[in-house]
Amino acid sequence: MMRGRRPSLPALVAVLVLVASCCCRAETSASPEDEVSGGGGRRRRVASVMVPITILNSAVSEGAVCMDGTPPAYNLDPGSGAGSRSWILNLEGGAWCNSVKTCRLSKGTGRGSSDHMDKEIAFTGIMSSSRAVNPDFYNWNRVKIRYCDGGSFAGDAYNKEAGIYFRGQRIWNAVIKHLLSIGMASADQVLLTGCSSGGLAVILHCDQLRAFFPPAAGSRQTTVKCLSDGGLYLDAMDISGGRSLRSYFGDIVALQGIPQSLPGSCTARLDATSCFFPQNIINDLKTPMFILNAAYDVIQISLSLAPDRADPSGSWRACKSNRSACNASQMNILQGFRDQMVSSVQGFSQSRSNGLFISSCFAHCQSEQLGTWNNVPGGSPTIQNKGIAKSVGDWYYNRAEVKAIDCRYPCDKTCHHIM
Repeated sequence: MMRGRRPSLPALVAVLVLVASCCCRAETSASPEDEVSGGGGRRRRVASVMVPITILNSAVSEGAVCMDGTPPAYNLDPGSGAGSRSWILNLEGGAWCNSVKTCRLSKGTGRGSSDHMDKEIAFTGIMSSSRAVNPDFYNWNRVKIRYCDGGSFAGDAYNKEAGIYFRGQRIWNAVIKHLLSIGMASADQVLLTGCSSGGLAVILHCDQLRAFFPPAAGSRQTTVKCLSDGGLYLDAMDISGGRSLRSYFGDIVALQGIPQSLPGSCTARLDATSCFFPQNIINDLKTPMFILNAAYDVIQISLSLAPDRADPSGSWRACKSNRSACNASQMNILQGFRDQMVSSVQGFSQSRSNGLFISSCFAHCQSEQLGTWNNVPGGSPTIQNKGIAKSVGDWYYNRAEVKAIDCRYPCDKTCHHIM
């Protein structure tokens, strides 16, 4: 058996690019527009806002820099009306780097340098300014904090030999303090969101965000909640009997100086690598959290369950590309992975303040894509006739308790499968 093999960053990036490409072809138009149902079943176009980037030059003095030493950045679409005192903070995702070699590759891209980031980006799904698409959050202040540290906003180290900064934790602190200074300090409501590595970052930073809003005597307390999308990475055994993701995460944690940023409630009882896995953190969170995840997460299937190095014969290659190509044995392993995910949230689900939406889809990241966020017929996956946007809104506003866990594949016919 092949134990402890590390999936390479190029392989991970290729998977992420493939997933993004599939999602975009299936769920978005060529132009930045959202498509929603109008009266009489007709469909109309709602333009998505292209939001310009803000470079936070002042953060450099605090050592809060991207991998190449450039300043961190964010995109802000201001709220309006009743939403002007409410804020969504979205932590951008985009893989990790686990070695000097792989981090050098990221350093010269928008995932390691603000010099290479897109100067404006579309806000879609939960970030959309369209009331039809995003009825509960459309008029909030919506911020995307750009990802350029390679470690889920959690590292604090510097590799002098390679000239690479790992300052994710400092970026997090600097951007949050800046947003507080420009109006977020008076917020009535705050929601921290993120997808993939950003979804993992949400879990790591949820209670940290809450600490920025201490109780104020004689005034109403700010409501702070968190939504992790596609961030429930499992410490799972791969098909060779090894733990590929544990080896990969272990390298990231050590290289980037992440242990000091991990929750003390976890590191007091477990090693640092274990505390980078959400399943070992979520039960101790004090801040309300909603976990949105596909039970058959396509990134985890390729990165954790059946990475190429654990599959030298290539027997899983077809299955990882097309679920219909999976044989009975492979499907049994996938069902076991799904059951492990469901088991990992059992304790978490006992808290009335927490929410869950675990779909039986072969997907990844469902809150920022129109096709999986929107409530229109044929849009979002549904569990018990309720879609993702409605489920998240009901949970945030305490309209209903949401503990939605789908039955096993292929029972759900509302999924948008991307493999």
